[in-house]
Amino acid sequence: MRPGAWPAAPEALAVPVVDNHTHLDFPAGDGPLDVAAHLAAAAAVGVDRLVQIGCELDSAAWTAEQVDLHPQLLGGVALHPNEAPLHAAGTHESGVGYDEAFSRIAELARHPRIRVVGETGLDYFRTGDEGREAQVRSFRDHIALAKELDLVLQIHDRDAHADVLDVLERDGAPARTVFHCFSGDAGMARLCGERGYYLSFAGPVTFKNGHALRAALAVTDLDRVLVETDAPFLTPHPHRGAPNAPYLIPLTLRVIADVLGVSEERACEAVSETSNDLYGPW
Repeated sequence: MRPGAWPAAPEALAVPVVDNHTHLDFPAGDGPLDVAAHLAAAAAVGVDRLVQIGCELDSAAWTAEQVDLHPQLLGGVALHPNEAPLHAAGTHESGVGYDEAFSRIAELARHPRIRVVGETGLDYFRTGDEGREAQVRSFRDHIALAKELDLVLQIHDRDAHADVLDVLERDGAPARTVFHCFSGDAGMARLCGERGYYLSFAGPVTFKNGHALRAALAVTDLDRVLVETDAPFLTPHPHRGAPNAPYLIPLTLRVIADVLGVSEERACEAVSETSNDLYGPW
């Protein structure tokens, strides 16, 4: 639960954009919003399409249901890097082992409106040394699944930059690979650009202490940039700490345009075009 009052809506964007990564199933706000309310609030400020991410079993199943109910949504499914070690160790609250859990994800990924395998990757912040082998195994399995089904791979990378890049290089990244909530520096951004990866920027690029992220954004080609909320987390400035939602995308998008030295309209057009290229028609 992410409690707190919902921030005021920002000025609407002139050109519609896609929220590349959000979690509408996570409860948030003192007055929680249902999916229809989230979609209406987002559309009112020019966020007309969303990629809903389900990264544990219940959330993934819910995501597959919602993409059939709401044409504004496409979906992604995976075992989160912090969930996979629990399944592997037999300690997950669901009681489901890793093989069965991954099999369920692989089945959901075949839904025609599921266009993403993710978020998957490595997280060395919340999972210690004892879970890293399971994380790497899961990451590699998700990479293989994305390539088998020709889906976008969305990567979760927390405190694990070098190992994430190493796994992608050794296994061969899918043709469409996105770093969700990119958290690397300018050097990593250049390397990702050389390898053809896409970088999705969230609220932290707007933070007062987000200098390194803005430096990374500045060396990234506009046609490799995406924008996301990761709602209900990572709420952009000036609402840091409040619950986040797709309708706050304009705050992040405007910082992206400013850092890249392009107009808001051009930034929106580029993000929308890239989203269409990656995910196909909604």
